[in-house]
Amino acid sequence: MTRKPQPTRDHEAAPADDAPFARHDGRRPGDPRPFRVERGVMTHAEGSALVHMGRTRVLCSASVEDRVPGWLRGSGKGWVTAEYGMLPRATGSRMPRTSQTGGRAQEIQRLIGRSLRAVTDLTAFGERTITLDCDVLEADGGTRTAAINGALVALHDAFVTLSNQGALKKPPLRDSVAAISVGVVRGVPCLDLDYVEDSGAEVDMNVVMTGRGRFIELQGTGEGATFGDDDLRALLRLAKSGVRRLTRAQVKLLGGSGLLPVDAA
Repeated sequence: MTRKPQPTRDHEAAPADDAPFARHDGRRPGDPRPFRVERGVMTHAEGSALVHMGRTRVLCSASVEDRVPGWLRGSGKGWVTAEYGMLPRATGSRMPRTSQTGGRAQEIQRLIGRSLRAVTDLTAFGERTITLDCDVLEADGGTRTAAINGALVALHDAFVTLSNQGALKKPPLRDSVAAISVGVVRGVPCLDLDYVEDSGAEVDMNVVMTGRGRFIELQGTGEGATFGDDDLRALLRLAKSGVRRLTRAQVKLLGGSGLLPVDAA
C-alpha cells in the first residue's frame, strides 16, 4: 500500500486553525481604507486632484488642448484620454523611469481613459482633447482604482474651467464613475485590498462602476485559486457597497458645481 508523503500527513494531522479571520490592519472584510481627495493642487492644470486611498496616493491632472486625434477632426466631438505612471520610489525599491512605459502602464491608462469616456458626453466640449495624467506618488495597492477616482475630480474641474470660458455646449458628464478593488484573502471576500493583501490574495478583482450602479469594467483573476458564482456574487456585493461610499464622497465634493448629475449617487 502506498503511503502519503510525510508533508501531506503532517498537514492533515495539524490541528485546525479556529482563530477568527482578521485583516492585518484591523479592518473588517467589508471596510474600505480611508478615502480623501484634495482639489486644485496644481496651479497650471485646468483640473487637478490628489487622491488618497489608505497609503496609496495618486496625483491626477487634467490638461485641455484645442485639438483632437486626426480621426475625430470635423466630427464635432472631443476626446478624453489618460496617461499613467509611478514615481521611481512609489514602491519599496526604486523603479527606473524607463519601466513606466511598458505593458502594465499602457493597460492601466487605457482603463482610466475608457472609464472616464463612459460617463462623458464627447459632443459637449467641442473638438478638444482632455488628457488625464495620473502619477502614483506612493503605491500600497489599488493604484488603478485610486487613479480613476481622482481622475474624475480632475476631469470635472477641467469642465468647470471650460464652463467659465463659455466653451461647454451642454452638460459634459452623464454620470459619475468610481472604482475599487475586492478579493478573496485567506478564503474571505474583502474590500479595498492594500499591497499586503493584494500580493497574497487567492482572487483579485477591480470593479469600475457609474454612480447609478452600472458596470463599466470588471477585471477578475484567480491568482491562487479558482472562484465560482457564489464567490463572484459576494465580491460584487462588496464592490457595489464600496463604490456607493466613494460616489457619495465625490458628490459631496463636487455637487455644488451643477456639472455632476444630481442623481449620480
